[in-house]
Amino acid sequence: MTRPATSADRRTRSFTALSCVAFLMSACADGANLKRVPSYDPGEYTLGVDDQIRVMTYGQDQLTSDFRVDSTGKVAFPLTDGLQAAGLTTTQFADEVKQALEHSRMLRDPKVSVEITAYRMISVLGEVARPGQYPYQPGMTMLTAVASAGGFTYRSLESRAYVIRQEGDKSVIGKLMPQDYVKPGDVIKIYERHF
Repeated sequence: MTRPATSADRRTRSFTALSCVAFLMSACADGANLKRVPSYDPGEYTLGVDDQIRVMTYGQDQLTSDFRVDSTGKVAFPLTDGLQAAGLTTTQFADEVKQALEHSRMLRDPKVSVEITAYRMISVLGEVARPGQYPYQPGMTMLTAVASAGGFTYRSLESRAYVIRQEGDKSVIGKLMPQDYVKPGDVIKIYERHF
């Protein structure tokens, strides 16, 4: 036989229900339910839109210059209609330049190298001292990205972050852990901690 619910029982159930709702809301709000984004290996860096590069053609000063990868992923290299750079490593792009120069019959066996002079930006938002865009640096992790943005605020959830990452031609949403590598172009949001 059940006894009638007292006002204390109703308050306890009400408090328990509110606690569960608050827990679920905070779990959803701070990225706890997100899957980790695919890992990124900084050693496999490929060129992308807004990277700035220096192409050096040895012995040919007029074919040595700085370029920016444009919004179509191309570089406006002289004597070409533009060379596709996005998605290539610097070594692969140097080979593209070499082939273009040989194809135009301007040079025989050109010696070409490519280096990155400025990486594309990452964005760090949310509970950091100075939210904004910052240059990517090879080997950058979530923690070093936060350090670039002035560090965590006193309200920051420091154990994970929300990230939007380009993977090929699609955007992936997930979470980053403090030691995870940041990928150029990432948009990172540091959550507010719920006490």
